[in-house]
Amino acid sequence: MKIFYGWKMVAAAAGMQFLASLFLFQALGAYASLIIEEKGWSKTSVSGAISMQSMEGVFLGPVMGVFLDKFGSKQILRIGVIIMGIGFMVLSQIETIQSFYVAVLILAVGTSLAGYFPLNVGIIQWFEKKRARALSTVGVGLALGGICVPLVAITMQTFGWRATAFGSGVLIILLGFPLASVYRKRPEDFGEHVDGIDPGKQPKDNTSTLAQAETKAEPSFTTMQALRTRSFWLLGAGHAFALLVVTAVNAHAINHMRISLDYTISQAAIIITVMTAFQLAGVLIGGYLGDKYQKRLLCATCMIMHAIGLLFLTFATGRGALIVFAVLHGLAWGIRGPFMQAIRADYFGRQSIGQILGISGIIVAVGQFTGPLVAGVLGDATGNYKLGFTVLALTAATGSVLFLMARKPVFPGVATAK
Repeated sequence: MKIFYGWKMVAAAAGMQFLASLFLFQALGAYASLIIEEKGWSKTSVSGAISMQSMEGVFLGPVMGVFLDKFGSKQILRIGVIIMGIGFMVLSQIETIQSFYVAVLILAVGTSLAGYFPLNVGIIQWFEKKRARALSTVGVGLALGGICVPLVAITMQTFGWRATAFGSGVLIILLGFPLASVYRKRPEDFGEHVDGIDPGKQPKDNTSTLAQAETKAEPSFTTMQALRTRSFWLLGAGHAFALLVVTAVNAHAINHMRISLDYTISQAAIIITVMTAFQLAGVLIGGYLGDKYQKRLLCATCMIMHAIGLLFLTFATGRGALIVFAVLHGLAWGIRGPFMQAIRADYFGRQSIGQILGISGIIVAVGQFTGPLVAGVLGDATGNYKLGFTVLALTAATGSVLFLMARKPVFPGVATAK
């Protein structure tokens, strides 16, 4: 039986997310903690560089969206992989705070060009009815990378963080480039059909009424039509609120455990591993739930879980509370993460999804930038992360309301399209 090519792209995307998660996203906190300890730099200065990582989306997102809609993801992904690898090599050589910022800027550009945005735009073009399942499968790579983070932590302690960074850069280029080369633009360009289903056939659909209401007769919003809807802005703000927690945890959780609980990097990495194991469980659960139930309701629930999980991390006095954090935050991230792109594609269609996601990235970048910076600034001011994490958790909890309000917009139709 012939395998639908879209699933080969999903496997390649999962592999690229695995590399990014293993070597950067989940390992970022370990790098930050070791650099702060070695260099004596303030939490704020290191947080500023980490937060800067998200700002490239403000500048690259809209432009990249136009390119993706017109040409597809392959070339952007290839370039991004090379830049990301170079970024790690530069990181391995830093001596000053200025050179640290340069290294992080290069990594930021690389992760943007080879990250979830171009990866997911490519997948969205190949899937509709199975979109949540496909995007959640991509998320499996992200979670598996996190589970393997203790290997990176052990490598840092054995060979040092500089050698680990340089080796990471080499592996990302050697492994990531062929994975990026698997990508193709649209199924129609290669004689295939969305979901691998011939539109002339009518397969049985056993999904629930709610899911059918979300996916039936997918609209084709232009970018301007999408921007005129409330849902575009509500989804962007809700996504940004979620990333307040996610980016703060990635940047500061390991350092928080080192300071407040006197954990070693390896001990803290074990908690991150538990978190990502539940992230993987959440991805698998979300792939099932997302094609059956309304994604906005699932996202609203996940926002509460993010907030409660962060509060358990904030006030943990032992391993029990840390495990509760790992379970709640991991499940919430795993379930919600793939929905962020899937729900926009469900609401606005495939026609201009690259541009729509690119402009959404400007809003989302605010949350990515703010989370680590707020935690770092308040951490320096108070000597620990408790105030910063509490503020972020309570703020993120209000994001559940934004998702509840983000109902599917009514397509204006051909007659009103400009």
